[in-house]
Amino acid sequence: MIYKGSNTYSINSCETIEVFYNIRTDIEKLNAASEMTKLTYDVTTENQNSYKILQLYLNTLYIISETDKDLEFVISIFKMRLMMLIGYKPIVEKCSCCKQPKKLVSFSMKHSGLECEECKLSDTSSIDISPTTLDAIKYIIGCDAKKLYSFDISKESKKELEIIAKLYTKEKLEI
Repeated sequence: MIYKGSNTYSINSCETIEVFYNIRTDIEKLNAASEMTKLTYDVTTENQNSYKILQLYLNTLYIISETDKDLEFVISIFKMRLMMLIGYKPIVEKCSCCKQPKKLVSFSMKHSGLECEECKLSDTSSIDISPTTLDAIKYIIGCDAKKLYSFDISKESKKELEIIAKLYTKEKLEI
């Protein structure tokens, strides 16, 4: 129960719906949930309409708690989707540099998206990625929220996605 005071809202009582118990029993899951919570706290403000961010946050907590998915992979997906939700959607439909619908082969931090083979040669912030990682990024950006964690990729692609998600988040949030 929330009630509005003169300047602030106050909580009178509450009832939990889901406690995500398994997160409390595994230090690695707790660490992943903590990292995700800090990021969410950093990008949201009080009284902001954050329904989609809350949905992403709760869905990710559920995945961390109730599945055995690779936690780094889950956090990488969370970061890329969060960046899209807060207005830093990477360009995935065409080359982020020349804007042409050419074959995309790398991810550019400088141009915030995928790049073609020609443009990546002159971009020092470009990271070569496999076609699987490229497809994963496109999927993360464009899929339905309920299907966000319904795919898996190879270890190499997971590592590429992890690097891109970390660097992209640091670049855009200036942390």
